Amino acid sequence: MRVVKNYLYNALYQIFILLIPLVTTPYLARVLGPSGVGINSYTNSIIQYFIVLGSIGVDLYGNRQVAFVRNDKKKLTQTFYEIFFMRIITVILAYLVFLIFLEFSGQYRIYYLAQSISLIAAAFDVSWFFMGVENFHVTVIRNIVIKIVALISIFTFVKSYSDLGIYILILSLSLLLGNLTLFPSLKRYLSKVDWHHLKIWRHMLPSLVLFIPQVAMQIYGVLNKTMLGVMVSVQASGYFDQSDKMVKMALAIVTATGTVMLPHVASAFAKGRIEKTKDYLYQSFQFVSAIAIPIMFGLIAVTAKFVTLFFTKRFLAVIPIMIIESVVILLIAWSNVLGIQYLIPTKQMKKYTISVIIGAVINILFNIPLIMKWGAIGATIATVLSELSITIYQLIALRGQIQYHRLFLDWYKYLFSGLFMFEVVFELDKILPVTWKALIIEVVVGMVVYVLLLILFRARIIEDAKKLIGNMLKS
Repeated sequence: MRVVKNYLYNALYQIFILLIPLVTTPYLARVLGPSGVGINSYTNSIIQYFIVLGSIGVDLYGNRQVAFVRNDKKKLTQTFYEIFFMRIITVILAYLVFLIFLEFSGQYRIYYLAQSISLIAAAFDVSWFFMGVENFHVTVIRNIVIKIVALISIFTFVKSYSDLGIYILILSLSLLLGNLTLFPSLKRYLSKVDWHHLKIWRHMLPSLVLFIPQVAMQIYGVLNKTMLGVMVSVQASGYFDQSDKMVKMALAIVTATGTVMLPHVASAFAKGRIEKTKDYLYQSFQFVSAIAIPIMFGLIAVTAKFVTLFFTKRFLAVIPIMIIESVVILLIAWSNVLGIQYLIPTKQMKKYTISVIIGAVINILFNIPLIMKWGAIGATIATVLSELSITIYQLIALRGQIQYHRLFLDWYKYLFSGLFMFEVVFELDKILPVTWKALIIEVVVGMVVYVLLLILFRARIIEDAKKLIGNMLKS
């Protein structure tokens, strides 16, 4: 039951932090316009490189290491302080590199400085610790409060394009404050530390092993926006970013399982329960397939109406981008289970690293010619191809370890139900007016059709859901 509660907490938080753009984006699209949105997207994509450099893979590594030693308070305390201080040092070094970059950047300097507070915030991000001890409640509640304050600040202080710097500053400061509010909750888990026996640098090499795939992930996760800003325009970068935000918001419901299951699988693996880790893999894969397929098809069906209502007609260029990018919802859902929930906690880092490096290489190879030919649409196609290559490699890399028929059990039922739901919603979308009421009706109808079809096909996920609800009611 703890896994379920942690999933719900993390899903709630992931959805909440992405719901903020859902609330603010229409407003910002109107007051900042394509240029303002694009400048924020482009400058943020640049600062993300320095954040990855300073973080050196700590988020995943720290999560896993804490999960390994969480039952030993002395080791837990030592592990936390060693990883925390190592990250402080690496973030300082990354900020020095950023200052050198700033000296050579002629344009957007004030915006880069505002974005750089996010880099400082990375030094104080200890969410990996709470994920490792499987306490998602503290991160959810404290950060929700901070995000609400940020939301109010945006509507209060951001009134026109000239307030773009204030908007970036609000986002960066909210990130820093959110991270700082987690520190008081640490005392519950940590004991008195022996400062003389801290071995900070023993974590450097294994953390760097995770740093390599994170760099690769950053390439195909952020490089698109950077290249669009350089090769096309900041407006094109903004169009891609708006689509990416909406797709990532839909993905948050699915990928929340990865953050929750990583420490759970790592703990089971540390205890030698190999078959249990595989059972977790099969269950998670079934769950994300059942959720990702309808979300993918549903988003494709309503994109045209959603973009018109949400972003206004000034952002109609987002429509084809979002339709194409929706495909990655299923691909990332699968690779999240295979990579984050299984390969990393079972210490198969080489396979995970190779998969994301392949994705980065594919992204770079296709990005340049496709962006030159089709702009933001080309970057989106390159993104889909890179995610597809990651998923395929991970599936192949796990041959001999897993049973594919158990992994893809009932997936054809989800696929057929999703396709039928898509057809119903798409036809409904064509006859209903372009209003929020009509959009809500389409979403509700799609959900009902999909669930009814799963019940009709007797998909196993329905029985699992009944058991889960029954257990929750009993507890």
